[in-house]
Amino acid sequence: MSTMTIAKAINLGLRRALQADPKVLIAGEDVGKLGGVFRITEGLQAEFGTNRVIDSPLAESGIIGTAVGLTMRGYRVVAEIQFDGFVFPAFDQLVTQVAKLHARTAGRQPMPMVVRIPYGGGIGAVEHHSESPEAYFCHTPGLKVVTPSNPHDAHWMIQQAVASPDPVIFLEPKRRYHVKGEVNSEQRPAPMHQAGILRQGTDATLIAWGPMVRTCLDAAAVAAEEGTSVEVVDLRSLAPIDWVTLASSVRRTRRAIVVHEAPRTLGLGAEIAARLHEDLFYDMESPVLRVTGYDIPYPPSRLEDEFLPSADRILDALDRSLAW
Repeated sequence: MSTMTIAKAINLGLRRALQADPKVLIAGEDVGKLGGVFRITEGLQAEFGTNRVIDSPLAESGIIGTAVGLTMRGYRVVAEIQFDGFVFPAFDQLVTQVAKLHARTAGRQPMPMVVRIPYGGGIGAVEHHSESPEAYFCHTPGLKVVTPSNPHDAHWMIQQAVASPDPVIFLEPKRRYHVKGEVNSEQRPAPMHQAGILRQGTDATLIAWGPMVRTCLDAAAVAAEEGTSVEVVDLRSLAPIDWVTLASSVRRTRRAIVVHEAPRTLGLGAEIAARLHEDLFYDMESPVLRVTGYDIPYPPSRLEDEFLPSADRILDALDRSLAW
């Protein structure tokens, strides 16, 4: 058992993936000599060489297009998109090639590649550096979408993503990169697409992923001081969603609140709310509520605290749910 940051845990997971399979490659802008903007790949090029940890040109469509070709030749590419808002020049390759080649070839051409995307706000960045684009990818059949919220999951899930036979969008909560936690590098990991219950409760379920999990845990701790028992579910996998764990939790607590940074309209929370209402209508005491970002472009850094869901906003939704 070791204590490390999410950033270090991903680095260690990538190192183990490179050691385990000589066909694993890492590619992206500044991932080699610099070690990436967030230093996630620091030291990997020095250890594994420039043929396996590759500094690419500044061209996201080129990074993903090249990764597709390498994957078709038998490699497992871990492609890094430097910031969330930079993924859109590569969106065509991701949704029309990466997501569809397996089905288009009747299973003859698998696409075992990973696209790492630091995402979300809270770091005081400029435009195009704080997006939450998960709904675009979850809406695309053929892509798996996962996001860790703690170092232990980050360490194991990146290795599981690399080993997956399907393409995986690996979303990394950038403002949580330096959050520390315990990592057991020998413990058998949970399945990559299984949700986790991080705090048990009886009065309501908070459903979150990535950067919002910590905020929900903080809100649940405050609620406990006020006599309300709140369960916190870390979705971990956004496509596919672990509906069994989710439904089991909400069936027990009879109330649910979904929390995410992305704008509200057609965000992933809308799909979760719809599915829970369809499946658990007669089990629930109140409608599923959502605490999200607003339906505006991501604001300047001085205003982002007003945009991002906070513990206070979550507690307000909890009060409304309990009073229904």
